[in-house]
Order: sequence, then C-alpha cells, then structure tokens
Amino acid sequence: MSLDPVIREFLDRLHAIPTPPLTNMTVQEYRQRQMFNSAPNMPIAETRDFGIALPDRTLAVRMYRPAELHLPSPALVFYHGGGWVLGDIESHDPICRVVANVAHCVVFSVDYRLAPEHKFPAAVADAYDALAWIADHAASFELDPGRIAVGGDSAGGNLAAVACILAKERKTPRIAYQWLLYPSTGYHPAHPPASIEENCDGYLLTGELMSWFRDHYLNSQEDFFNPYFAPILYPDLSGLPPACIATAEYDPLRDVGKMYADALREKGVPVIYRNFADLIHGFAQFHGISPGATTALQWCALALHDAFYKERQ
Repeated sequence: MSLDPVIREFLDRLHAIPTPPLTNMTVQEYRQRQMFNSAPNMPIAETRDFGIALPDRTLAVRMYRPAELHLPSPALVFYHGGGWVLGDIESHDPICRVVANVAHCVVFSVDYRLAPEHKFPAAVADAYDALAWIADHAASFELDPGRIAVGGDSAGGNLAAVACILAKERKTPRIAYQWLLYPSTGYHPAHPPASIEENCDGYLLTGELMSWFRDHYLNSQEDFFNPYFAPILYPDLSGLPPACIATAEYDPLRDVGKMYADALREKGVPVIYRNFADLIHGFAQFHGISPGATTALQWCALALHDAFYKERQ
C-alpha cells in the first residue's frame, strides 16, 4: 500500500526545509525544532497536573479523566515517545486525550527524566517508580487495581515494556495490559531486522536520528545488550501481561515491534498485533490531521478499551 497522502505531503514540506546535520546540532537546538501534533485538542472532562514525590526526585504527571466513568475505573500509565531525549507531557497531550476518551479510562502521562541530562537507566527507574506509586495510590484516584495498564509510543513503548519486566521481577505491581505503539523493543546488533535498513531515510524517523538518540541515552555500547534497553533480549518473557502492539509499514522499527510480538507469543503471552500499511513512525501524532492516522490511533485505543472491559460485559 502507498504512503498516506496527508503524511506524504507533510514529509515533502518537511524535506524542503533546510536542516543542519545532526552532528552540528545540540540537544537543546533540536528540542526547539521538534514538531508534534498541531490539531485541535479533543475535549475531556478533567485534567489534573500533580507531582509524584520520590525520595530523590519529583516526577510531574498529568491525569486525564473522561466523562461518565464508572468507579473504580481502569487506568493507563503512559510514557511519551521522543527517543528518550525529546518530548514531554505537553507534546503528547493530544494523544492522551484521545486514549482516555476512546478507551474510557484514566490516563496518567509521566514526565520522566530525559537524556543526555539523565542517561540510561534513569528513564527506566522513573517509569517503574511512577507506575508503582500510582498502583499504591489506586484507592485515592478511585482506580481498579486489577485494571492498571502501561503503555507508550516509540521510546515510551520501550519504557512500558521494560516496566512490565521489572514488575515481573519484583512481583509488584500487578499490570493488566501493555499497550505499545511502534515500540523500540530492541534487536541484536549483529542481526538488524530488514525494516531498519529499508526505512532508514525519508520517513521522519531515520537511521541517523536513531543513532543520535542512542548516543545521548546510552552510556556505552554494552548498554545495547541490556534487556532494560532491549526487552527482546530478556531471557524469559513468559508471564508478562497481555499486549497490544501496533507498527507502521514505513517505519525503521516496524520489524522490531513485530519481533517482540512474536517473542511474547512464543512464551504464551496473548498478543494483538497490527501493522498499519500506509503509515509512518509517530503516526499517533497525526491524529486529527490524517484520516488514516486518526483511524489507527482510535483502533489502538479501542483495543485497550476491550482489554479493560470485554471480560466484564
């Protein structure tokens, strides 16, 4: 299938803008250039910003609560994408509004620490600690402790997958579901999947940008083999929560996400997997702009809704 025409037009305009090489650009300069969803925000009944006070740091969180939500309610702990270097609560506010409304759940968007100011595994620690804190305070948010999911897009999907592994190891908290949009779940460097080369240029996320992200996030090449960076290298994926994994055809990480879905299934983990044949990495950011991306994000959110509610119907 050919590339979504709205996204194709966006990429053509983007490529027409002169851009300095990444090697000549600081992280702060790149952050100022980052582009996220410019569509009007979907209305939602309630948003609330608060801080999670941990012994050595405070994490900012934004909560989204849709209307007419029966209590106790399901919840998604969400981690934004951006290569562990970019993004924040504001950049992914439109996505969280859609997910809260369509999946009919409370969403907690976590503002984890970014690299290179805070290298691996700082973001991993923030992801798990925020999840554990929210689960521990489920009653105060009127949440159903048996229906707390984790999720995210791209690097946020990576953090969600790793949070599930840590919860398995530490035997807490209980995670009902993992919701992973075009996740960076890793691969062995000696065996890169075909999509890494096939889609390495021209589709927003490039091979050069992926290397730039890793260079800022990781401490050394050895971290590439750490399962808290590459969860597909974790020795035992059995017993992890059921998953929804979505990928895009024109994405370097397409095969990475599929490989993780297959690896989970091989260990008996129930997985819903879908590849969107006309979309690119980051398609959730095109919700409300591209009809195809809008449909894709809503499909993913409905999969989360079904995971929360299907057995209760």
